[in-house]
Amino acid sequence: MLDVNKIKKQKRMQRHRRVRAKIKGTAQRPRLNVFRSNKHIFLQLIDDEKRKTLVSTGDIMPKTGKKSRTRTAKTKSAFGAGKILAELAKKKKITSVIFDRGGYAYHGRIKAAAEGAREGGLKF
Repeated sequence: MLDVNKIKKQKRMQRHRRVRAKIKGTAQRPRLNVFRSNKHIFLQLIDDEKRKTLVSTGDIMPKTGKKSRTRTAKTKSAFGAGKILAELAKKKKITSVIFDRGGYAYHGRIKAAAEGAREGGLKF
């Protein structure tokens, strides 16, 4: 019997590799990478030339204020994580990024994180 979760993960990794072949982050315009687990979301700004993470955050950071467990709680916390990432990026004088959705569909939490980063002042 086929393991459906294993196939889903392989398909996502194929999409991620395809997207990453076209995207490269620099110090002036780093790559905003998104990782989504079942419960949480994590965001990073990565300089691919130096292979360094410049800024990282997630929805489990204490600053996001994730308290409620309603149906939209994960989406709201992803939006908050995007805003916090934008604030941390401003402190490092980063204003423009390249968005890497990580093989996920641009929908739900991924979209909310991107919109939060945009509202925080980052330009894609």
